[in-house]
Amino acid sequence: MRKLFVPLLCLVLGVSMHSNAQNNAVPKEGPMFKFEGGDTHDFGILKRGPVAMYVFEFTNTGTRPLNIINVTPSCGCTNVDWPKVPIMPGQKGKIQLGLKTEEQHGVFNKEVYIQSDAVNNPHGDKRYTIYIKGDARDEVQK
Repeated sequence: MRKLFVPLLCLVLGVSMHSNAQNNAVPKEGPMFKFEGGDTHDFGILKRGPVAMYVFEFTNTGTRPLNIINVTPSCGCTNVDWPKVPIMPGQKGKIQLGLKTEEQHGVFNKEVYIQSDAVNNPHGDKRYTIYIKGDARDEVQK
């Protein structure tokens, strides 16, 4: 009986863990972000001074309207603008960033935190993070 119990217990635990993993992989109901070109933008090499602009475009691939509550950059060197109205399922939206390059010295990596009701936030909370990076220099060779 004992010889049968251990393999049976392992089988039950394995099936349970597999089922739980599948449930976590199934998309949830609700609003979802899908960023065109990914959630990271690399400015490459920039000349320090002018404001570097970039627009993150996304689609709500979820089943309910997507509400962006707030967008907060990791530093005061980045200005942000985002839609203040719900983005309906299938509709596109834009988050515009303006990076003050005069405040950057060399290689930089910045985060921008999006507080929303999206259900596909990678960290499981109400915050989705997008990233910008680059290399700000005084002299840029063309």
